[in-house]
Amino acid sequence: MSGVRDWAVALGVAVILLVAGLSDQEVAPVGYPLLVLGGLALAARRRFPVGVLVVTGLCAVGYQAAGFDVFAVAYLIAVYGAVRAGRHVATVAVSLLVLAGLPLAALASGMDGAGAALTHARDVLQLAWLIAAGAAGEALRQAERRAEEAERTREEVARRRADEERLHLARELHDSLTHQISVIKVQAEAAVHLAHKRGEPVDDAMLAIRDAGREAARELRATLEALRDDEGTPPHGIGHLPDLVRQARTTGLDVTLQIDGEPSELPSAVERTAFRIVQESLTNVTRHAAATTTTVRIGYRPDAVTVRVDDDGRAGPESPPVPGVGLLGMRERVTALGGTLRTGARGDGGFTVQAELPVVRRA
Repeated sequence: MSGVRDWAVALGVAVILLVAGLSDQEVAPVGYPLLVLGGLALAARRRFPVGVLVVTGLCAVGYQAAGFDVFAVAYLIAVYGAVRAGRHVATVAVSLLVLAGLPLAALASGMDGAGAALTHARDVLQLAWLIAAGAAGEALRQAERRAEEAERTREEVARRRADEERLHLARELHDSLTHQISVIKVQAEAAVHLAHKRGEPVDDAMLAIRDAGREAARELRATLEALRDDEGTPPHGIGHLPDLVRQARTTGLDVTLQIDGEPSELPSAVERTAFRIVQESLTNVTRHAAATTTTVRIGYRPDAVTVRVDDDGRAGPESPPVPGVGLLGMRERVTALGGTLRTGARGDGGFTVQAELPVVRRA
């Protein structure tokens, strides 16, 4: 959109300069292309502010030397753009050269005494407009900087409040749940141990309580670890997957990591979610799937990252696994990023976890 506006301004200035130049009859024809070029050059002022400043300045001096008594509108706009871009030194240097060149160009054009006096008065007016254009560019640059700083400050305050709330939640969970779950787990394990020691049969409900206590303790530890994962401890990402794969191999599982596409820098939330999906998937495979091989695939696309984990475990169309807390947590993480998650047993046996995480890159 800004490019369209820049071209509209450039074409408008070029037309204005050309119309103003047509009012002069006794001039060198070479001045007309300079008038048009000075205006059209403004279309590139955002990308090349100093270059446009030089081109418009040369065009102004050039058509002045060709006999055109036309106000340097294009150069004033170029000064505004260069100052707005923060190129102060270059703007002052080029402007001094242009201001020195304009009177010389007027003399070179063969202008008479009255015309030279008029040109001198106009040069004084152009100097005033030049200062005004620079002041306007600097004022807008400072306003943009203040807006960016305010936005940065708001983001930092929001992030700090989120971190404080996350740590507060972690403390609350630790204080209220950790002790109670530990007591339940210890009591259940003690009851099972005593029953085995006495040779008595262990009730299935007691075994279920013991296993549930162990799983709850594990999930709570993982949750507290995630909640405490702040800026002081950089979050895990795709770059940490080789370590995760090596750790999984120590359990006897044959894990293969495959990267497709050209790796690129990703938002931290996407990095963290991809790591957590692979981590939870490998944990489920080692604990529940009775698998021998697992393949982890990471695919980079311009607009998304895909994560896929396949195992050859005992899951199948007739015996699909029951979704647990881990799979639900995956789905919540992926949904929060606007992605999709597909999980299920494969027809030839085994289980697949496949996620697609959209990537919004900053311009």
